[in-house]
Amino acid sequence: MGKPMTMNMIPFVDLESQRRRLAGRIEQALLRVVDSGRFILGEEVQRFEAALAQFGGARHAIGCANGTDALALVLMAWGVGPGDAVFVPSFTFTATSEAVARLGASPVFVDIDPVSYTLDPAALGVQIAAVAREGRLRARAIVAVDLFGQPANYPLLAQIARAHGLKLIADSAQGFGCTLDNAQPLHWADATTTSFFPAKPLGCYGDGGAVLTQSDEDAAVIRSLAQHGQGAARYTHVRIGLNSRLDAMQAAILSEKLSIFREEIAERQQVAQGYTQRLGRDVATPQICRGGVSTWAQYTIEHADRDGLAAALQAQGVPTAVYYAAPTHVQPAYAGFRRAEEALTVTEAAARRVLSLPMSAYVCASVQDRIAETIAGFCANQRHRVAA
Repeated sequence: MGKPMTMNMIPFVDLESQRRRLAGRIEQALLRVVDSGRFILGEEVQRFEAALAQFGGARHAIGCANGTDALALVLMAWGVGPGDAVFVPSFTFTATSEAVARLGASPVFVDIDPVSYTLDPAALGVQIAAVAREGRLRARAIVAVDLFGQPANYPLLAQIARAHGLKLIADSAQGFGCTLDNAQPLHWADATTTSFFPAKPLGCYGDGGAVLTQSDEDAAVIRSLAQHGQGAARYTHVRIGLNSRLDAMQAAILSEKLSIFREEIAERQQVAQGYTQRLGRDVATPQICRGGVSTWAQYTIEHADRDGLAAALQAQGVPTAVYYAAPTHVQPAYAGFRRAEEALTVTEAAARRVLSLPMSAYVCASVQDRIAETIAGFCANQRHRVAA
C-alpha cells in the first residue's frame, strides 16, 4: 500500500476518480476473465476490438501488446525496412522513431507547427524534397503524431502523402478519440495506431495497444504478424512476426473504460476550457485547430521560465511534466540518422518552454483555481522583479 494522499497533493492523472466512477465494473470484468480461464485472446479481446472499431469508424481494430508494437506492425505489414525513409516529428516520445529504426529503416525528422505542436506540412514538403535530391533513401511513409491529444493537419498531410505515393499513419497514442471536422484521423490516414498506457485518455492497467484500419488485407497481415506470423492453421507460420497480443484482462478493463470514453472526452473539454479561462492572461495556453476536438491527453502551457514555474507549482503540491525536453533528434540513440536539412527550430524552442499541468476528466474547479493562483502569483513576482 502506498502512502495515503493528503489534501495538499494533486494527482497528475486522476485514475482513482475514474475507478470510483466505474463502481466495481472493472473488478467484475477481471473476475469474468478469471472465471472464463481465457487469458490470451478469446472473447474479451474480440468484444473490445469490435467496440473499438465501431468507436474509431474502422472496419478492423487489432489489439496488440503496446503502442510501439502497433506502429511497428503497420510498418512491417507494408514491408518498410532498410533503405526506406519514414518522416516523423522529433517533438514526441521516442517510440515513434524507435518503431521505424528497429526495422532498419531511417527516421527523417520534421519540424512541428508552433501552435498545434503537430507535424508541419510545409516542413514535411522540404524534407521529402531533400530525401529525393539526396537519393540515398526511398521515401515510404509519414507518421503524424496527435500530440497532447490534438489531431494533426490530416487534410494537408494526406494530400502530400498522395502526391508522393507515401503511406500515412496517424499515431494517436495521445490523441485517440480526437476529431477534425467531425472525422477521425483514419478518414485520411492509411492506419491509426494507439497506446493504452495507463496515463493515456483511454488507458488500461498495464501495457496495451491497437491498430485501426479500413484495409482487409492490411488487417489480415497485421493479425498474423502480431501472432508470430501465424498462417491460417495453428502452428503454421507464413512470415516472421512478433509476439504482440493484447492481454484479455486489459481488454476487459478497456471495454469498461470505452463505455464512458465519449463522456470523458466531453468532460476533458470542460476542464481544458476552465484552465484556459483562468490562465490566459499569464501564460501561453493551448490553441486547438479550427474544426478540431482534442482528447486533452495533456494540458500544455508555455512560459519562458518553464523550470522556475514548475518549481513554484511543485512547492504548492502541483505536479507537472515536461514533454519533451530532449527531442528525439538530439537523443544519443539517433545520432547516426540523417539530421533534418533545416534546423528544427520550432521543435527546439518548444522543448525549452512547454509545461504540462494535471489533466483528466476529473480536475475540479477548486484544483484549477489553486493552480491558476499559483501561476498568477509566480508571474506577478516575475513582473515585479523586472520592474524593479
